[in-house]
Amino acid sequence: MYRDEILRCVDCGRDFTFTAGEQEFFASKGFQNKPNRCPDCRAARKASGGGRGGHSAARREMFTATCSQCGGVAEVPFQPRTDKPVYCRDCFASRPSYR
Repeated sequence: MYRDEILRCVDCGRDFTFTAGEQEFFASKGFQNKPNRCPDCRAARKASGGGRGGHSAARREMFTATCSQCGGVAEVPFQPRTDKPVYCRDCFASRPSYR
């Protein structure tokens, strides 16, 4: 149903491939527009805080905590509380989704 498509980046002007898999992902999320930027420019824009709403956000402050599951170091974008569990990236990813 989907075929790889060549698009041109609005930032750097390079051609990039909008793969069939990416198209399927976009469709599953309900996105109707094709990407305007190549993966490199998208990553650079995201890293610089640009993106949604056209305004840049300050670099997010991260906090260090002990993972409630494995006891390793967990870096999280919120101030941990003692009454709630905190998980490292790996343990959080292995937990079942509740959506």
